[in-house]
Amino acid sequence: MDEPGEIGRRVQRMRVERGLTQKQLAHPSYTSAYVSTLESGKVRPSETALRFLAGRLGTSYEELATGRPAHLATELRLALTDAQRTLATGAADEAAVRYRGLLAEAEELGLVPEQAQARLGLGECALESGELPAAIGHFEEAERLLADEPLPRRARPLRGRAVAHLLAGELRYACYLLESAIDELGASGLADPDALVLLHAAVIGPYMDMGAHARAAHSAELALALAPQVSDPALVAGMHRQVARTFLAEGRMADADVSLAKAQAIYGHLQLRTDLAHCHWMRGYVLAQNGELGSAERELRTARDMLSARRAGLYTAQVEVELADVLRRLGRHEEAAGLLAALLELGNSHGAVHAGGAHRLLGLMAEERGETESAEEHYVQALALLERSGATGDLADLCRLLGDLLRRTGRVEAAMDAYRTGLGHRAAPGTTTLGPAPSAAFRPARFSGSRWDADRAE
Repeated sequence: MDEPGEIGRRVQRMRVERGLTQKQLAHPSYTSAYVSTLESGKVRPSETALRFLAGRLGTSYEELATGRPAHLATELRLALTDAQRTLATGAADEAAVRYRGLLAEAEELGLVPEQAQARLGLGECALESGELPAAIGHFEEAERLLADEPLPRRARPLRGRAVAHLLAGELRYACYLLESAIDELGASGLADPDALVLLHAAVIGPYMDMGAHARAAHSAELALALAPQVSDPALVAGMHRQVARTFLAEGRMADADVSLAKAQAIYGHLQLRTDLAHCHWMRGYVLAQNGELGSAERELRTARDMLSARRAGLYTAQVEVELADVLRRLGRHEEAAGLLAALLELGNSHGAVHAGGAHRLLGLMAEERGETESAEEHYVQALALLERSGATGDLADLCRLLGDLLRRTGRVEAAMDAYRTGLGHRAAPGTTTLGPAPSAAFRPARFSGSRWDADRAE
């Protein structure tokens, strides 16, 4: 709302333009003296008074309070909806151009909710493009703009920030953000079904990667129970896609496939192409776990091609890690190795879990070729990346592979160290809420000669 003097001059101008006296404008709820005081800027009108006067003047409360015609805000909201559709059906870089223009308009008009919506859209564009620091910045700014709003209104940018940290390999911090928000919703009594389903679905992924399967199953159970109260079909589809991971961990392949089919049908109807690609990605993973490698390859290639067409570089490279694993199991090692190069070129800041998975696969293939030193080097690099991320289940398996390799090459003491490290991760308690944000500093594992010498990041 503008200063009293500006509002008063606006009321006076509109009153004169409409040929009304102060008494006619004030009738029947106020006095001409009140209108005179208001027009002179000596009193700040209440929202109730301004809404009454706006009705008498044939304008909107917003225009009377701020000087902005109401249609500008409406047109901007419609344009933001169009930008969201562009992101869903087109390329992220095209949507980002639209969002940046709309953000500038919202800032010029002083429309805070629309600024937050544009920032949220820019964050989603950056996520898809793999620009994780930029995504985090946009989501943080959206949260700042919505700081005075109740938590359900802040849930989407908060979830976006957690996903960005997850993709960067910061699993524990992603869990911390999501768990804290869920706890705050419960403590405040703001049991908003949409917000709860959004947050519980988002936390399933990092829980699974950290080996906290019981926590993941609990979040999946709560999300499924709340789903009938959710009106947003895309939100329900996202929940089904994540719940499928918990079914898979429990060996319930048929249930996982049913959940994915539900998500796929909704995404197809809504033409949400990135999300649809993620469904193909997940179905490929399910089929690979079930030993159906030919079908898994087809699903993963479909996902890879869809994401590549949208220029979603980070997601494309991550799918290629899953595809490379299938190709390795099919005996097509050279093709698999070529695919893995794409993700490793992105650097360690773009998904430590998948980068660790790429090094693990390269280590396995090096072992199969009899190149033990190369295999050990890849395993050690994978270990550093996975320890940074906190991917407990993958860490335990990797320590077993490294220990077996060291034992076969006669380094029994080093093998025992590797096994103990793996057992420590496997036996670690399920606590994931650590509190502080992850440190930017990271000390990678060192490989010197033929000796395993990993400095594990705290």
